Amino acid sequence: MGVAAMNPGAMTVAGGEPLIPPVSAAARAVGFIDVRSAVPDAVIDLRYATANNFVGTPLYPPAARCLIHESLADGLATAAAQLRTRGLRLVFWDCYRPHDVQVAMFQVVSNPAWVAQPGPYSKSHESGRSVDVTTAGATALSEMGTGFDDFTATANAYATDGVSAAAQHNRAVLREAMAAGGLSVYSGEWWHFDGPGAAERRPIINVPLT
Repeated sequence: MGVAAMNPGAMTVAGGEPLIPPVSAAARAVGFIDVRSAVPDAVIDLRYATANNFVGTPLYPPAARCLIHESLADGLATAAAQLRTRGLRLVFWDCYRPHDVQVAMFQVVSNPAWVAQPGPYSKSHESGRSVDVTTAGATALSEMGTGFDDFTATANAYATDGVSAAAQHNRAVLREAMAAGGLSVYSGEWWHFDGPGAAERRPIINVPLT
């Protein structure tokens, strides 16, 4: 499967830019936007909308969208622009995550080093202020040393043992681009990046992903 084939069937306008359907009223009320509004060439590969994840079953509806809080828009646009100069695109594995999904995930892997323990609030993915991303060239994902949700020390953002020089370089390229946009990597997962306010506890958010 080519990189472009990962994107859901979004319509395009004459200029080739994706025509992004409006988000739901509930999503709009909490400041969520479709990430493609900020990064038109984003590759959307939401793993929790498929069985290709550590739970082994879909947790999102098939037509789930990558929703982010609007505060991440400029930063992700900056990161994507920097990566384009290297011939790379941002690939999104996860964005906003409903609270009930976080609960289900923690029941499977009850280790807060790998899966955040849900509480009576929303933060990080649950508030739309964190994303799980990688990069891709024209035809394939960049070599990063591990796949998504690899619960080993090799997945640590700055790991060197068992991580090739090429993978270390590619991780650094991703970190630098995301940092240029004001997003910081979680040291335990090379793919997880927090935007401004990700650690702040907010009321629980459960809005539609479609």
